[in-house]
Formats: sequence, C-alpha cells, structure tokens
Amino acid sequence: MKQLISLLIFLVTTSVVFAQDNRIPSKGLALFSKAGQFEPYEFSRHSIGDDDILIDVMYSGICHSDIHMGKSEWGNITYPFVGGHEIAGLVTQVGKNVTKFKIGDYAGIGCIINSCGECENCKHGLEQFCEKGMVGTYASHDYLHGNEITQGGYANNYVISENYAIKIPKNADMKRVTPLLCAGITTYSPIHFSKVKKGDKVAVAGFGGLGHMAVQYLVKLGAEVTIFDVTEEKRADAKRMGAIKYVNVRNPEELKGLSNQFDFIISTIPVKYEPIMYVRMLKIGGEMAIVGLPANENAPNIQTGSLVFSAHRKVYGSLIGGIRETQEMLDYSVTNNLYPEVEVINADGETVTNAYKKVVDGEVKFRYVIDMKTFK
Repeated sequence: MKQLISLLIFLVTTSVVFAQDNRIPSKGLALFSKAGQFEPYEFSRHSIGDDDILIDVMYSGICHSDIHMGKSEWGNITYPFVGGHEIAGLVTQVGKNVTKFKIGDYAGIGCIINSCGECENCKHGLEQFCEKGMVGTYASHDYLHGNEITQGGYANNYVISENYAIKIPKNADMKRVTPLLCAGITTYSPIHFSKVKKGDKVAVAGFGGLGHMAVQYLVKLGAEVTIFDVTEEKRADAKRMGAIKYVNVRNPEELKGLSNQFDFIISTIPVKYEPIMYVRMLKIGGEMAIVGLPANENAPNIQTGSLVFSAHRKVYGSLIGGIRETQEMLDYSVTNNLYPEVEVINADGETVTNAYKKVVDGEVKFRYVIDMKTFK
C-alpha cells in the first residue's frame, strides 16, 4: 500500500513538473505599478495544448484601453501588467488538433482569448458577452488555465486556442493590421448593427484611433460623414478621408444648427463629455452607438429627463465583436485596403512609456504600433 501511495505521489509530482517544464518562456514590457514606467519582464505562458497555436509577435498596437487598464482607471488590476490586445505575428507551433492554422501562417489576437463556448451568447458568435465571462487578452483570470492572470502582446510570443485567433491574409500590411483587431472591430460592429447604408447622414464623435477607422468604414458604405473633435490639427485629415464636414466642438459657432441632423452617430470619445449633446443631433428614429470608455472617474452620464425630452432616439453601447465578426471585419478591411494610420515605434520601455503619455495628451493623431521585432 505504501509503495502504491509513493508511486502515485511520484506520478503526480512528475506530471506537475512536466507541465511546468512545458510552459512557454516569454519576455515583454510590463508596468509594475499604475504610476510606473515600462520595464523588461520575463514570465511564462501556459503550455501549447492540442488546440493551441504559438505566435511569435511581430507587431502590437497601443490602444487607449491598454492605458486605462494599465493605470487601474477601470478598477484595480494585478501587477506586473503586460499590455497589448492588438497583436499580429507568425505561427511557429501548432497543437495536434489544429486545422485552422499551419506553421508559417500569419495570425492575429484581439481582445478575447477564451470563453466558455457553451452559453447561448458563445454559441451565437458573441463571445464578448459570454455568460461565464470572456477571458481578456491581458489582466484577466483565465479560468480554463488554472485561473492564471493573462499577459498581453507587448511581448515576444503568445499562446492561444486556434478558435480565438484571427487568420491574417498573406497580403496584409502587418504593421497596420494590428489596430483592426480592436479599433477596427469596435467601430465596424455597431455600424453594421445599425444597418448604416449609402446616403445616410452620420457622425463620428472623436477622431482618434477608433474614430478614424469608423470614418473609413462609413465613407466606404457611401454615408455622408461629419466628424466632431477638439482640435484644428485633424481638419485636413478629415477631408482627406472623405468626411463632408469637420466640427471643432470648442468653437460654439460650429455647433449651431446641428439638431435633428443625423441617422447614426458613433461616439468613440475616451474622456469626459456630454453625450446628450450628440443625442439631440439625431433625427427621430436615429441611433447613437457608444464605444468610447473613459476612466471611471470621468465617466459621463445621461439624465433620464434629458432622454425623455429627446424622445424616440436610440442610444446603445457596443463592445468589440465576436470572433466570427472580427474575422469578417479583417477580411473586409484588407480586401478594401481600409487600414489605420499608424506610427511604428521601437519596443523599449522608455519609448512605450512616452507613447502612453502622448496618447493621453492627445499628441498622437491616430495609432501607435510597437515593432516587437526590435525588443531585446
């Protein structure tokens, strides 16, 4: 009996060591506190399962959500924190059951890396609304892998189930494809949910990383696009991208005469603002999609009385998109050459820390993308 127990202990211990040995070494750039700066960080990811792929990260976009999360502006997180949920790279290993990818393919990762796969929302391709909770790309408890905290794509590699990875066509512009995996799907999804069509009068509130993707999708559909922002520096960009009008909301004269004008408005604004101002610009029956998420302390509110006196306009929130819709968006974007405008930066702590500051200060026009191949 003692020999049997000893054998069982040996087998269990050996299997644990074996599992630990199969973990994938990783290194990246991490914040060690909400007020800290990015520093090199070595960690490990879970082993490559039968349905998993290993991606060598080539590029990783910087989303304003990374900043909110990394600075604990949406609630306290566990540090160290490796950001990045706009990831593109090369598949270098595949599990034995993988059929969607082969070694040498390009693959992308967005905001979701797992979900229960069994609830009604998951079955309908709405993994972001998983009833058990979606597993986020970073700062999330991965309940399918021992509840470990996920780390993002400011790193040299990533392990993910093939079911949650996005196929990137070989002809895609890899340095510009990454923001599509968040900014792209976040704007593409509500535009199609609201069935925007050619000739509709639409508006984009906030002309940054998300907003400039919304403009491109809306112009491609043939809608008449008005852009709202807070600076003069982007007026020429708005015209170049096909907008018919640009409104600087800091100029009261430009805001006159805009009530009851729009069929659809998408708000991508990540700071405090007055949503009801835009609701009043909707036509009767018009729809406003809110996708921007300011820090908790700057969260805007809409009083119910304001909605009553702006009746028969619809306001709804939209959260990224499911895996199937994300793949649809990426294929559509690449086919139609609809890419974000990006500035590629090196993967070192000082540069990424400065990029965060510039995003917060509004000193980047659209999107930073980190070239992870420069990481040492």
